[in-house]
Amino acid sequence: PPKVKNGVSNFFNNLEDVETSINQLLQGKPKKSINDFSRFILNSTIGLAGLIDVASKMGLDRHEEDFGQTLAVWNIKSGPYIVLPFLGPSNTRDLLSRPISSFLSGTFSMDETDVKISLLALDALETRERLLDAETLIIGDEYLFIRDAYFQSREYEILNGEVEVDDFLESMEDIFKDN
Repeated sequence: PPKVKNGVSNFFNNLEDVETSINQLLQGKPKKSINDFSRFILNSTIGLAGLIDVASKMGLDRHEEDFGQTLAVWNIKSGPYIVLPFLGPSNTRDLLSRPISSFLSGTFSMDETDVKISLLALDALETRERLLDAETLIIGDEYLFIRDAYFQSREYEILNGEVEVDDFLESMEDIFKDN
């Protein structure tokens, strides 16, 4: 049901707020770090372990930062594109950052192996479900499409949505502009 699906997404987003907060500090964004840590505290307490996103209703925007983005901000090159089973598309920098991101996630410190595996499986299932609709957008060569989409998505995340102006597209706008 949609409410259960939304609650599961909120739960995992809440856990990611801790990692986001730490990475924002490492990237020199203390205000955003405080914002996302406040989100975690509010959603973990008032929001019933993060199942309800009360922080967004209170005006605290959600951000997403991971250690791969932090390494990119520190000018670590991305390296070659890699696709691994169960992990999907990545690059060397992001692949090597996964253990740090895993350590910063809320599930790392759990002692109960069964609970940890169940949460990881539920997270993977939720992520897969979220991406199902995106599969219908793939046109042409699937490998090239996913690779290009991955690189564009990571660049967008690293630049915090501030996309650089493409000179080619700018010149095309001038050609097709109505006079």
